[in-house]
Amino acid sequence: MMRHGFVLLTFCATLMGCAVAPAQERRPIAWDGFGQNPNKVSSRPLVTKRSAANAPPVQDSPNQERERVLGTLRPYSEAWWAVHDEIEAENDRQLGTKLVICPRCVRQPSPGEDVTGSIR
Repeated sequence: MMRHGFVLLTFCATLMGCAVAPAQERRPIAWDGFGQNPNKVSSRPLVTKRSAANAPPVQDSPNQERERVLGTLRPYSEAWWAVHDEIEAENDRQLGTKLVICPRCVRQPSPGEDVTGSIR
């Protein structure tokens, strides 16, 4: 038991040593002369993230007006379901424009194959 405790203590101490090391510390790297010098500081300007104040205006979602109307309707009424279905259809359309499925990933069934997938 004492031996396991010592091993665990040594392991934790080793991990703490890794966590304490400064993350931004740059040590020189041995450079062989080929390619770019890894020790040379890049002359490219740093790209900073845009803050919320500098963010471009958000484009109006086609569903924004529908969602506002949906909030005014009685939940689960016929009109509510009609607007809800329009919102879902628009969301599906937007997803379809972003979703790309590789043709090799989709297996086309052969003409003689049972497409119902019944278990025998």
